[in-house]
This record gives sequence, C-alpha cells and structure tokens, in this order.
Amino acid sequence: MAGNPGVPIKLDHIEDKLKITLYETKPGSLIDAGFDAAEHGEAQYQMKEGYTYQYGFSSEDFMFGPYGENIIQPMKSHPHLGVISPNIFVGTLNLPIHRKSDGAEVGHLPLEVRSKKTGYRGDYRTMLEFITEKCVDLILQSESVVAQNLTSDFSKDASDVLYQRFMFVKAVVGSEEFEEAVLRVLSAPVTQWADKIELRDIRQAGRFSPTNIREILKRTNRVPVPKGHPLRDIGLDSIPDRISVTLKTDTVNTAENRFVKHALESFLKFCEDVEAARNAGATTKAEARRLAERIEGWLQHDVFRSQSRATLLKLNSPVLQRKAGYREVLKVWLMFDLAAKLIWSAGDDVYSAGKKDVATLYEYWLFFMLLELIRSIYQIEPQELDQLIRPSSDGMTLSLRQGDFIALNGTTEKNGRKLSIRFSYNRSFTGKSDYLDSGSWTSTLRPDYTLSIWPFGVNADEAEKQELIVHVHFDAKYRVDVDYKSMMESSANADPDEKKEFRRGNVKNADLLKMHAYKDAIRRTGGAYVLYPGDGKPVKPSAFHEIVPGLGAFSIRPKPEDTGIEELRAFLVEITDHFVNRTSRREKQAYQTYRIQDPKWRNDFTISEALPEVYDDNRGLIPDETYVLVGFYKDTAHRAWIKKHGLYNFRTGSERGSLVLDPKTVGARYLLLHTRGDDESGDLLKVTSAGPKVFSAEDMIKRAYPNQAPHPHYLVLNVSNVVEKELLGKSWNFKNLPGYETGRASAEPFAVSLAELMRYQI
Repeated sequence: MAGNPGVPIKLDHIEDKLKITLYETKPGSLIDAGFDAAEHGEAQYQMKEGYTYQYGFSSEDFMFGPYGENIIQPMKSHPHLGVISPNIFVGTLNLPIHRKSDGAEVGHLPLEVRSKKTGYRGDYRTMLEFITEKCVDLILQSESVVAQNLTSDFSKDASDVLYQRFMFVKAVVGSEEFEEAVLRVLSAPVTQWADKIELRDIRQAGRFSPTNIREILKRTNRVPVPKGHPLRDIGLDSIPDRISVTLKTDTVNTAENRFVKHALESFLKFCEDVEAARNAGATTKAEARRLAERIEGWLQHDVFRSQSRATLLKLNSPVLQRKAGYREVLKVWLMFDLAAKLIWSAGDDVYSAGKKDVATLYEYWLFFMLLELIRSIYQIEPQELDQLIRPSSDGMTLSLRQGDFIALNGTTEKNGRKLSIRFSYNRSFTGKSDYLDSGSWTSTLRPDYTLSIWPFGVNADEAEKQELIVHVHFDAKYRVDVDYKSMMESSANADPDEKKEFRRGNVKNADLLKMHAYKDAIRRTGGAYVLYPGDGKPVKPSAFHEIVPGLGAFSIRPKPEDTGIEELRAFLVEITDHFVNRTSRREKQAYQTYRIQDPKWRNDFTISEALPEVYDDNRGLIPDETYVLVGFYKDTAHRAWIKKHGLYNFRTGSERGSLVLDPKTVGARYLLLHTRGDDESGDLLKVTSAGPKVFSAEDMIKRAYPNQAPHPHYLVLNVSNVVEKELLGKSWNFKNLPGYETGRASAEPFAVSLAELMRYQI
C-alpha cells in the first residue's frame, strides 16, 4: 500500500529470510502486543475485529491455505498476496501456510483478533466463569446426574472437546478471584501449635519429664558425675551431656493447608494431562502449559514445601468453610471435578480453535443472568432445568445453543393473584397464523429471550385467545459505547445516508428498530428491550402512563459487581405489579380486544349508510354496541304527551308489555316510536337520561298522562329530538328487526343495535 510501510513478521522457522508483511487499512488497528500478549496467552501481532488487512509474502512460493469463512481472500493471479478479513471473529487466528510448488502445509501464522470493545478480555473471563459456576450448580441439583460415573478419559476426546473441558476448568482455576484466594492463603496461612523436640545441654533442660529420667539412665554420650555429687549416692556415676526437650512451636503444616496443596496438585495434574494428550491442539497445549506454570509457582512457596502428604480431607473444617481464601479454594475444588467433565454443545461457537466470540458468549451469559433473576423474583424452580445438563457418552453436556428453543415454566403468587410464568430462549413467533393463536402479524420473529405472564389456571393457548397473556422480549447486543437513549430520540430523524446504513444493519439504531418490530408484530407483546454491556442508565418509555407497552434498553454489564441487573429487577417487579392490577388500562384494553376478536361478537354484515361521526359526545358511538329501543305509543294523544314532556314510559311488572331490564335496554341511546298500523317508522328520539327512572301513578297524573287508569308504577326515560343530521329524515322497516313480534305482542318493547337498525333503512 502506498505510504503504508506495513508490519513485517519474520518466518525464519519456515524458510530462511522468509517474511510476511501486514498492512492496516485503519491506522492503529494493527499492533505488536509483545509482553502484554504473552501475559494473556495471545498471539504477538494483533488486529481489531471488523477491519480488513492486506498481506504479502516475501516469496511467491508461499501462500495461506483455506481458513474459516472467507477470512483469507488471496488474489487469483498472485496468491501470495491478498486480504485478511476477520469480520466478527475474536480470538486467535492460526493461519496455515502452504508451499505453492507442492501444496504442502509448512507452518502457521498466529494472529490475534481483538474486540473493539475495551475490556473484552475481562468480560470474556467473567462470563465464562459465571456460566461454569451456574452449570456446576445445575449438575449438583440433579440427582440423576450426580449418580453418574464421571471418570474422564482425555485420550478419547476430540481436540475441540478437550479444549472445551480445559476452558471450563480454566474459567474457575485460572480466574483472578482464585489467584487472589491462593495468595491470601499464602500471605496469612492457618497455623497451629506443634511439639518440637530438640537436644539441649542437660544443665539447661529445666524440669524433667518421665522421658528425660529414662534418658538420664540409658542415653549414650555420657559424662562422669563429679565426686561428692548427690547423684553418686543413688548409684549414678555418669549422665548424658545432652537431653531431649519438647518445645511448642507455630507450624503451617495443618490439615487445611495440606488440603490447599492437594487441590493445587490436582489442578496441576489436570493441566499436565491435557498438555500431554496426543489429541490436544497447539492452542490447548500452550494454554494448559501457562496455567500449569502459574500453579507450579504457587506450589513452590515455603508454606507448601513444609507440608506433609494429605491423608484426610476435613471438608467440614470451619476454616475451609469460612476463612477468606480457604473457602474460595474449597469452592473451586468442589467445582473442578464436575467442570472437567462438562461439554457444551455450543462451545465451538464461543472458543473453537482459540476463538473468543465475546458477543455470542454474552448472549449465553445473559441467559443464565436472566434465569437467576427470574427464579429469584418469582421464587420458582422450573422442572425443565434438569434438561439443561444431561449425561452423555462424553461426560455431562450443556444443552444450550443459539437457535435452540428452551422454555422454563413456573408459578408464583403476588398480592393474592396466582400467576403462570414462562421464560423462553429463542422462542419463535410464527407469522400468518390465526389471530387467536400466539404468533406474529408478519413473518416469523424470534427474540433472544421472552418472559410470558398469565393468570394461573388457564393454559397458555387459552390465555392467548382470551388476551390474558403478556409477553416481554429482550435481545442481547454486545455493542461498543452505545447511547440508546439518544438513538430513541433521533432515529426517526436519521439522514438518508444513515437510513441506508440501517438497511445494511451497520448502525446500532437497527437494534431499536428490531425492538419496534417485536412490539408491533408479535401479538400480546407488552414491551421489547435491548440488553447491552454499556454503562448507561436504563432507557424506558416515558410517554406511557403505565409500564407497558414500550421499548427501550438496559445496560447489563459482565462484571463481578455492579452488573446493572438490579435496574432490570426493579423493572420486572413493576411489570408484575402492573399485571396484578385488575383495574389497569392494559387489563381493560385486553378485554375489549378479546371481545372484538372473539368470533361470537363478530357481525357478518357491513353498514355503509351514513351514521353520526364519532367525535365529541358521539366518541363512544360504536354501531353494533349502540342500542335503540323500539317502543309502542298508544295513540296520537300519547305521542303528543311524549313530545311535550320529553318522557317515554314502560310498564313494570310481569304482565305483557313490561320492559325487560337488560344492558341493551338500560343503556339504549335512541328510541324508535311506532303505533298500530305502521309498517315503517322515522320517529326517532334520543335518550338523554342515564337510565330509566321509576314513576308512580301519582307522578304520571301530575304530568297529565292521557291514560285515565294508569298502572301503579312505570319506568320512564328522558327523551329529546334527534339532532344528528345523519339520522334526520330517515325511516326504517322495524317489522324486519330481530325481536319484533306480530299480533298483540307487537306492542312489546325490544332493543336492537344501531347497526341492525341501519340494515333496514328505507
């Protein structure tokens, strides 16, 4: 590249004076990491993910062999030149070098691809340690698994399986927390008093013990007793010049320290066995050797040099269970044997052949974080957890893989309301299905994680049909320095170039657009949220009165502390409280949606006639839920009385013509009058009272009711002339309405919907 000197890398181990030169397309994206790389077990020359790099061998007889998915792109005419495109790969690229003349593989070039995200090394280690810990917890919880024979035979492992086993052990034994625990033991080891016997001049022996008296009589190296000494009077002509003395001393040779030494020796042997395995790859051997060297360094400490061999492990020792340093070593030792047998079916996605796919690992890590969070909030222990860890011919297999559906179910009780809970991983919501079923309005969508809540006692399918279920979705996004709050405010105003990038998926705003898709397309969705490892505050919708619906983002960080999970915990508690609230707007909206979609509420006809527009006082006018009373008037005097007083009366009691008080009649908004001999009527009035009132015969007489022998009581409605222009001058064939009876029953009142009335407009 013109103006770019490149970074030359010597390949003398392959051929004298052979070298390869790498050229960066982004300044600062290619570095020689030196000592820092060795400290972390990485290759010396390091790239950054997402960039491309040109390369050229100094000899045309050498070229790269095939590797990965288009990571190596040689020139067709000059294959010793080309481009390296690591894309989203993170970890060690061990690129094979071939000789062009005979096609033989002659060596490898290790290159490290680093994540753009600062601190990805710590994130990777923290997440892998957490997953290992949770997997071991699952193994210990399963009785069927604990009963299995877990003896490992590394010689039977394929290289990738062996590397997986090693990575699980390294996650706990090679962690900074474990190193701190060992150093804490070495700096302040547990001691105890021990007897130490040494020879002293008999004149400095002090008080004699029975053992000393026997030594005075029998010990060799004696000196004569002076003449006249009282000892000669008892027959002692000589005494030993030195005698043994028992002293109390502080020693580190304790059962607890012997246990720590035993644990370290077990870990060391594991590393040596992995390194010696004939099927171990170069990366596995190198990392096992580095971990073994660290453990060997600890074992060289004076504390362990003086230890005798461990013959009894007192695992119930208060020191092992409580003292800082010792309890962490005990925990790791208990995890070690199970971790050494654990195989992850998706492990090759995360760390195959030196790969460190932090983004994929973040998705798996979040699964366990959310699982632990949901278990603690709802106090559930899903039976399906036993299916995550299963015995296999290789040992114990973790059945967790991107794209594989996992559902964990439980029940909880909140404020007296019992709820069903389902936590799903990779649940598919299929498109083009019936509305009453679960699914998507459009194409199939599959959020990373879905929390579903519905009332206990109803199965999930029925809860979908009755709008009783709520789904909350989460997607994992391992992004760099993402400000989702700003995105939510500005994504709608993106310029044309940025919108083009949205379509390519290269801009992080696409994450929020996907959340919009979940919320709007997946039926009965309450909210959709991005989970990312930034340091921002939770981004929750502020434009809604209630918790759901909405979308936003939560920062969940892979750190030992301050993960941000508490903000998500508080939010899920709010969602649950909201779901329990039977007077919430969501509850009312869900019921109305259920009514609208329920087949028994659907009409099979269309109304095209003019109706009052739905604004102001008529905002609630829904034609098939707005009711019209069809009422009889006796004669012209009765009709004149109705018009003058603005009242319409019905009989009460059980006799013919009495009004039945059902929701339709009580809530009627219009009254259509008719009399004997009518075949149609346009005499429409508007009901202005909230419901019928009870009038006595005296009340009716005071109002000059034309019937000279009124009934004891009447139900009376307030009425007025219709003012809606769409209903003026219209007439309807009321005899065709459902509910109309012929003969003497034609005077009986009945109610129909406005939609039904409009079907018979003349």
